[in-house]
Amino acid sequence: MDNDRAHRRTSAESLKDHLNGRLLTKSEGEAWNKVLVHLLSHRPQETSLLVPAVAEPLLVWITSGAAIIEERELNGEWLGSEVSAGDFFLTHSPTPYEMRWTSRGPDPFQVMHVYLGRPVWDDAVAEIRPGGQLQLQDVSGKRDDQISSLLGLIGTELTSPHDPSEMYVQGLAHALAIHLVRTYSDVNAKVPRKRGALPAFKLRRVTDLMQNALDREFSLEALAAEAGLSPFHFSRVFKQSMGFSPSAYFIRMRMAEARRLLRETDKAIIEIGLDVGYSSPSHFAQVFRKEVGVTPSEYRD
Repeated sequence: MDNDRAHRRTSAESLKDHLNGRLLTKSEGEAWNKVLVHLLSHRPQETSLLVPAVAEPLLVWITSGAAIIEERELNGEWLGSEVSAGDFFLTHSPTPYEMRWTSRGPDPFQVMHVYLGRPVWDDAVAEIRPGGQLQLQDVSGKRDDQISSLLGLIGTELTSPHDPSEMYVQGLAHALAIHLVRTYSDVNAKVPRKRGALPAFKLRRVTDLMQNALDREFSLEALAAEAGLSPFHFSRVFKQSMGFSPSAYFIRMRMAEARRLLRETDKAIIEIGLDVGYSSPSHFAQVFRKEVGVTPSEYRD
């Protein structure tokens, strides 16, 4: 087997679904300036996925496949539900949490993540609950025909070959926000939730910068500049969003990439260490063992 083919070998479980970090497509351009949409294809099994707390509620809609999905607060107890295409999750949690899943059946497990911008939510709350606060219920694995209809139209616009219409996208976004505020407002909440998390678009820019710099030295100043904040303020709101400091999350991303390379390529362990920023093999092994629980060679075996 030549080196190029060896380095591109994909593990059996992710052959079908692994595509550039599992991101299939995302919203881009002026038409989507108040809506962030990601369409992702996930591996059949995920043991831990960190869902950040961001300034806007997160809506996740299952577009294909079925799975057993479990959720928990960090280090909490897992709670599970069985879901399939058309089901959705809504979270307005002020703290990050974890998810894991095992897919069922032959269809790929694909989801759509939707963050509506703060101005969209503000407009919906002003109309439906004047003077009120945006406080939504957390929903896990429920089906809502109106949400499915609106998200289906958003997905069609996202993947259409023609240029997206800003008027159409913003109309769908506002219709979705109105429905969510009408149907899923948390009327029993008495105290507004404390929120200091990064907006979704800033969080995405920062984590993309991290992902593209795994082989380089960590720079808090560069990340803070990308978010348009001071290093001190950035560190505080990043931890509120992710549950980890920027440096700790960067190590977590490095180890995730190292696990992928160990699983999906024939690269030497010393080379994988270099790819994720460790010039010392012993330091790489030490950090890997601390984060994963086994050495790189044990993980590969």
